[in-house]
Amino acid sequence: MSHEQTHTHAHGHHHAHEAPHHHSMKHGFWKWLSGWVTTTNHKDIGTLYLILSLTMFFYGGGMALLIRLQLFEPGARFFDPNFYNVLVTVHGLVMVFGVIMPAFVGLANWMVPMMIGAPDMALPRLNNWSFWLLPFAFTLLTLSLLVPGSGPNFGWTLYAPLSTTYGPPSTDYLIVAIHLMGISSVLGAINIIATITNLRAPGMTWMKMPLFVWTWFITAFLLIGAMPVLAGVVTMILFDRHFGTSFFNAAGGGDPIMYQHLFWFFGHPEVYIMILPAFGIISEVIPTFSRKRLFGYEFMVGAVAAIALLSYVVWGHHMFTAGMALGTQLYFMYITMLIAVPTGIKVFNWVGTMWRGSLSFETPMLFAIAFVVLFTIGGFSGLMLSIVPADYQYQDTYFVVAHFHYVLVTGALFSIFCAVYYWLPKWTGRYYDETLGKWHFWLTVISVNVTFFPMHFLGLAGMPRRVTDYALQYTTMNMVCTVGAFVLGFAQLIFLYNVLSTMFGKGKKADAKVWDGSHGLEWTLDSPAPYHSFTTPPTLKLISNEVEHKFEH
Repeated sequence: MSHEQTHTHAHGHHHAHEAPHHHSMKHGFWKWLSGWVTTTNHKDIGTLYLILSLTMFFYGGGMALLIRLQLFEPGARFFDPNFYNVLVTVHGLVMVFGVIMPAFVGLANWMVPMMIGAPDMALPRLNNWSFWLLPFAFTLLTLSLLVPGSGPNFGWTLYAPLSTTYGPPSTDYLIVAIHLMGISSVLGAINIIATITNLRAPGMTWMKMPLFVWTWFITAFLLIGAMPVLAGVVTMILFDRHFGTSFFNAAGGGDPIMYQHLFWFFGHPEVYIMILPAFGIISEVIPTFSRKRLFGYEFMVGAVAAIALLSYVVWGHHMFTAGMALGTQLYFMYITMLIAVPTGIKVFNWVGTMWRGSLSFETPMLFAIAFVVLFTIGGFSGLMLSIVPADYQYQDTYFVVAHFHYVLVTGALFSIFCAVYYWLPKWTGRYYDETLGKWHFWLTVISVNVTFFPMHFLGLAGMPRRVTDYALQYTTMNMVCTVGAFVLGFAQLIFLYNVLSTMFGKGKKADAKVWDGSHGLEWTLDSPAPYHSFTTPPTLKLISNEVEHKFEH
């Protein structure tokens, strides 16, 4: 689309929306509010997802700080042990379903149509509904904390019989909330598959799609495969609780271990649902700031597909100590190690992209490099956990807590920061404050390691997970972790300020091509991106030739 066209579309839209200002302010507010509630525009819905994610980030993060406060020293009695268990449960659920997944869906909503040259998502009304299920789900989850008896107190994995026989009444609220989140995820995934399959610009073949689009396409299939399993297993909990079944009750002929199999059959693809879009983001950012093409594009696509396929067949490595047969243990051990191969390909290709590139270190690139280094540490501890005899030592200790926080904080969360800094000028039309961005980065990257690295040693020394008190020999390391956690929490306030001040018009104006090395359709649009982008589909030939031409020089 030519720039003239873009301008007419953008301006035409603004005029349509300026009418309410003539009415009283109150009327304007309701008009504005109902506009957000009923919107089907992919950019609005992407923004709503990101705002929800940011809100839940501080909610879940606050719980994390309360957990660390309790663990600052042994014998601490800030909360009774039951409330501590509630905090651990809800913190995990909020961070997984309320922060990381909505943030990635929000990024997909904003960027996928722009990256493939589509006018919007394929199913705009469904898109609106997918989002609005979530605030209700999290309201229910929060209300479950206030139900007489206790909030959900059995860990975010909802293990039976803790959630069936012994679960407090609030468990039922939690189950309904999980159903709503699951419906939202599945609908969102269907929408993303429909959009990428049908709305690509003429000339954008499968192997010309940006990697972020590829990773989301594959993630969407993982969501459709994994979420119904979770829905099924929480429904079985509900039936065990109220309808006299005994799926997981040994007294009635059921098996609590079956719960673990079903849960982790969902849980392992879920882990990759939370990291594949991150791989896509990093694969967009590193080439931009290396001013080079992504090294080994086809292998990257293949690696994502391989990881997705393998993710369905490795769930048993969460259960090595649950009394598995030796042959089963060996199978899960080898297949888990095999997943390291495609992941290694990706790390190699990112490093290969940076190799002899013309690098510059703006905030998105700093987060991308930190992601590559620290996510790899999380991957290595994962390999350690895959070795059955070693896992007998690590299982249910703080080593596991360290491992998955390296994967989800320095992995998934860092990639989200990276994406926000990378695309924020395109969204708002203004540059964020680079100095604040760098402060946020350095404080975060130092404190995240101070918080989670000592946990490896706590685990190796034998400190169990999910305990509200511990033996004296673990004191020093726990104090270090707690101090790190509070610095990490403070650093996120810098991020919040930086994002909000950019949204509200501070910072210098951004060009269409925000970054020097950026490539792809989204950078052909004005900044801020017009409300309706690509109402006539762009043809890709011109753009790819321009890109080719630039890379040759």
